[in-house]
Amino acid sequence: MRESKTLEFKEQVTNTFLKTVCAFANYGTGEIKFGVRDDGTEVGVSQPEKTCLDIENRINDCIVPVPEYTLNIHPKTAVITLRVQEGLHKPYLYKSKAYRRNDTATVEADRLSLTRLILAGQNLSFEELDAQDSELHFSILEEKMRDRLQIEKVSLDVLKTLQLYRNGKYNHAGELLADRNKLPGVDMLRFGDTINIILDRVTCSHVSVLEQYDTALSIYRKYYQFEEITGALREIKELIPEAAFREAVANALVHRTWDVNAHINIAMFADRIEITSPGGLPDGLSEEDYLSGGISILRNPIIGSIFYRLHMIENFGTGIRRINETYRESEKKPIYQITDNSIKITLPVLQEKTDLRKDEAEIYTLLKGRTMSSTELAAASGFGKTKVVSILKRLTEQGYTHSVGNGRATKYTIS
Repeated sequence: MRESKTLEFKEQVTNTFLKTVCAFANYGTGEIKFGVRDDGTEVGVSQPEKTCLDIENRINDCIVPVPEYTLNIHPKTAVITLRVQEGLHKPYLYKSKAYRRNDTATVEADRLSLTRLILAGQNLSFEELDAQDSELHFSILEEKMRDRLQIEKVSLDVLKTLQLYRNGKYNHAGELLADRNKLPGVDMLRFGDTINIILDRVTCSHVSVLEQYDTALSIYRKYYQFEEITGALREIKELIPEAAFREAVANALVHRTWDVNAHINIAMFADRIEITSPGGLPDGLSEEDYLSGGISILRNPIIGSIFYRLHMIENFGTGIRRINETYRESEKKPIYQITDNSIKITLPVLQEKTDLRKDEAEIYTLLKGRTMSSTELAAASGFGKTKVVSILKRLTEQGYTHSVGNGRATKYTIS
C-alpha cells in the first residue's frame, strides 16, 4: 500500500488526523488507516475498540459540522480504517480552519478555496453571485439571439428567463454575457520557431464571452485555414479542424473557474494549438469520466445553457468525443493534460495516414498551406538541417513536394 490523495497512514492516533478528516469531508471521500507506518507496514494498534472510541470522540468534539464516517477494525492485523464521506454541509472546519489534500499531504485551504467551499455548502456557484455593476448592456447577446433564435430584443424578461437577472440584480453570469465587464478573458499568442519569438498577440478581456469566442475563431481562421483552387473550384482547407477548435474554446469558456483572475491561454504554433483554461475538473468529475465524454458536470451551468441555446456547443458531455472524432483519420491525435488548477488541450495539425515514414509525414504536415525553407523546417520540426534536406529530397522525388527558388533562397511547398 502507498499513501495517496485519498489514503493516509497513521501509526498512532494524534490530533493531526483531524485535518485530513476535514480535507476528505470537504473535497472527496477518503480513508485513514491507523496502525500503519508511513512505508505501508501494518503494525496494528493496541486496544483497537478503545482506540475507535477515542477517534470517534475527537471527530465529534473537534470538527464542525460533524462529517459522516465509519470505523472498521481488521480482525487479524488490528488496523483501524476510518472512512470519511465527502459532505454536503461544507465547509468542514477543524479549529476554525478548512483543509484540503495536496497529493499525499494535508494543507490548509487558502481564502479562495474556502470561499468556494462556502458556496458549495449553499449549493451556489460563482456565476450565480450578484454582480457589482448594475448598468450592463447586451448588444452582442441580442445579435446572437436574433440570428439564431429569432428573438428580436433582449428584454428584462428574457434576461430573467436566461437566469442572468434575479431579485432585481444581475449576477456574474450576466456580467460575463454583457458587452463590457471587469472579468478576465482570452490571451492568444502566435509563436515562431521558439516561444521567444512572438509573431502575433491578441488579448480579449473585459468583454462578453461571446466576443471572446468569436475573436478566438477569427484568429484561428487567419492562421490555420487557407483556400486551395482546383480548376474552377475554390475550397477551404484546414490545418487543424475548426470543429475541434470551436469545441475546445467553448468548453474552456463554459468550464473554467471565473473567480481566478487569469486568462484562457491559446498558444498557436506551426504544428499545434494549445488551449489552457484556469481550473481543473469540477468536483465529482474524474479524469476518466472527462476523457470518455460520457458524463458532464457543468461548473458554470448558466453560461453553458446559453451556449447550448445558441448552438455553440452540442449536447453536454460530448465535447471531448467530438474533438476526437475530427481526428479519426489523422495520425496525430489531441492531447489532454489535467491538473488541479488547469486543463490543457493540444490540437495538432492534421497528419494524413499515408505511406510516408514518420519523419517524412511530419515535414509534409508542416508544409500544408505554407512555403518554408529547409532551415525553417528544421527549426519547426526539431530535426537537424542535414536530415531535413534529405527528407525534402525524398519527398520531392516522390512528388509530395516541390521547390521554389534557387540556392539559399530555395523554399518548399506541397505539390
